[in-house]
Amino acid sequence: MNEVDNQPLLLEGERVDEIGFEGLKLIQEPNEFCYGVDAVILADFAARGTNQKSKMKAAVDLGTGTGIIPFVLSHKTSLEKIYGIEIQKNSFDRACRNAQMNRLSHKVHFIHADIANPIEELESLRGTFDVVTSNPPYMTGKAGLINENEAKRIARHETTADLESFVAAAAGLLKPRGHFYMVHRPSRLVDICFYCRKHRLEPKELRFVAPDKNSAANIMLVHCVKYGNPELKILEQLSIYKEDHSSYSEEILKIYER
Repeated sequence: MNEVDNQPLLLEGERVDEIGFEGLKLIQEPNEFCYGVDAVILADFAARGTNQKSKMKAAVDLGTGTGIIPFVLSHKTSLEKIYGIEIQKNSFDRACRNAQMNRLSHKVHFIHADIANPIEELESLRGTFDVVTSNPPYMTGKAGLINENEAKRIARHETTADLESFVAAAAGLLKPRGHFYMVHRPSRLVDICFYCRKHRLEPKELRFVAPDKNSAANIMLVHCVKYGNPELKILEQLSIYKEDHSSYSEEILKIYER
């Protein structure tokens, strides 16, 4: 067992992964859900947008898991406060220990809550954020193979909160003209646009992401603005790997370098 400030750091079955970004590390449990490259590219997408704006001070990540997106944002932006909201107690506990391990507890904070059933602490934060990010479950409740592992099932399937719940929570937490960044599947594009407009989040940018430049996109990045004017830009497609899949593409490698 490792310790930070005399507190338990690593529990049985957990590991510490180097995630880059000037030495940031993450405690994960391999038998539960571990973050993927989609979380990293979402954090970079949000960071680029945030850095182009002035006076961006506070961000919150919905369904944060063990905190990968808040930690990458802490490296890539000058945001003063970054929150992560997580329903799973084990993941929430790891996120808190990750903040402690990375010496970021003064800047990165985590809340154990269900975004579909806001607790009082979340209600007090309504309308206070400049930026909201989310990498929500991609699968609807009955779609795809249902994982018997509860932690993985909750992370991958809409079991506790559906797509509209994440969009509605983002809209409620954002300031007017605040920015919402999400990663999801292209197959949910119509639903995403419908729910975002329903909750006054206007889609402004869309970027498709494919395994390589010769493959069809299998995920996408969406940027919305609360009370924004209608105008959607389709950005250049992003490839995760080189054509032979021998390594990440140059753009992905640059994301990890910045």
